[in-house]
Amino acid sequence: MRERRDQLKGEVRQMFDDGRVMSVGDTVRLVDTLERLGIDNHFVKEIDTALYRVHNEELDFGNDTNDLHVVAVRFRLLRQHGFWVSADVFDKFRDNGTGSFNISLSNEPRGLLSLYNAAHMAVPGEMVLDDAIAFTRHHLEAGKGKLRSPLAEQVSRALEIPLPRSMRQLETMHYITEYEKEEPHDIKMLELARLNFNILRSVHLKELKALSLWWRDLYDNVKLTYSRDRIVESYFYSFGVFPGEESSIARIILTRVFGLLVLLDDTFDVQATLEESQMFDEALQRWDESMVSLLPEYLQLFYTRTLSNFNEIEDMLEPHDKYRMAYVKKEYKLQSKNSIQQAIWFTQNCMPTFKEHLNVSVMATGLPLLFFTALMGAGPVSDEAFEWALNMPDIFHANVEVGRFLNDIASFKQGKCKNDVASTVECYMKEYGTTGEEAVAAIAAMVEHAWRRINKACVETRPSVEPVVQCLLNTTRVLEAYYLHGRDGLTYGRDLKELITFLFLKQVHV
Repeated sequence: MRERRDQLKGEVRQMFDDGRVMSVGDTVRLVDTLERLGIDNHFVKEIDTALYRVHNEELDFGNDTNDLHVVAVRFRLLRQHGFWVSADVFDKFRDNGTGSFNISLSNEPRGLLSLYNAAHMAVPGEMVLDDAIAFTRHHLEAGKGKLRSPLAEQVSRALEIPLPRSMRQLETMHYITEYEKEEPHDIKMLELARLNFNILRSVHLKELKALSLWWRDLYDNVKLTYSRDRIVESYFYSFGVFPGEESSIARIILTRVFGLLVLLDDTFDVQATLEESQMFDEALQRWDESMVSLLPEYLQLFYTRTLSNFNEIEDMLEPHDKYRMAYVKKEYKLQSKNSIQQAIWFTQNCMPTFKEHLNVSVMATGLPLLFFTALMGAGPVSDEAFEWALNMPDIFHANVEVGRFLNDIASFKQGKCKNDVASTVECYMKEYGTTGEEAVAAIAAMVEHAWRRINKACVETRPSVEPVVQCLLNTTRVLEAYYLHGRDGLTYGRDLKELITFLFLKQVHV
């Protein structure tokens, strides 16, 4: 399979050799297809060169200048790859008098879908793209029942999660089965995508086997039966953050830390008294096995296994990356500290202000810990990029806010557990005197704004930190999948069962 894949890679690469004569439309269609089929990582240099050329030909579209599909896909791809493109490119599709999008576009479902997806690359303040989203969503919703396959399925997916916010692997899984229905389609690209997917899946299943054995040993021995048994759901996160075959160690490390985080989180939220939580936190701050005798008996083995697991993870790192473990341990300790603060609020029946809650709860999501764990295991990330992330730039904060808000919307809709501290939704309701529905709408608007800040960072950050930006982008996409329609895929494993079965077990024939 690998030999055939390498042969096909060479044949597909030849498509770029005609780059000097390929139109803008043909170029963006080729790049878009490679990305949606999940094989773009094999053609990074070719895609970068092609998009650089397409960006420089900003004013010369040739025959594609009035093709909404081409203009929108070009806009989306360039912004996703860090090139700034003005939303003015869509002015030709608006009415000169009213400024509204031309109603005639409602007869172009493929163009509407491409515009809808492109508009979700908006940065803060781009009102024209707000209008584009509202216009396209209205007409796509109204006309989706009349569409044929595969466009009908693509519209339904985008209305749930727009393409720029969807997990890459999910789109690949769907698009591999849809691409052969499109005319024209390239047989070589389709075969390459199927081979590539099956090779990757074999790697993922081996990782899942190893991690399941590790988790079963840990979970059965620490005997924290109140905690969630969620190793596959935890792996789903790592799988989304690191899609490549070369990132196996990074996925394994990230999943193991995620497993330890779940045990810690559930101990504080479900079982431990405030006094027991404070004792466990003190032991973690000391990070010394001699502290174990001071802990309640049911937490002693969990404490020692936590320390030993971090030692094992450090042994997996390359010598020049081992220094990063100190930052991950620091984040794990901060996770404990922030959980203690939430426990104090709960014990005192305290309702903090929205801002006070957010300052603590965004850090208590565990996402900063998981992100630095991801960077620790991701070998190619430079020290400069790692240091940039340590300063928690706005894209990092926006990512954590998305996780906090989506989690709180889900928990509000699902119903709180008895030991849950007040969420951002409830704090917002009290502070601003709103109903639950109004608070959820306000929080959802904050999620949208956070995404726009992420989009802004994608076209502003320097190339040296681009791998970190991509990592953050991938984590935010995973969060959208976890919490789609207000579900909580980590707390309630059933919510992700169908999705995980689809990704890891459904056959893709070569």
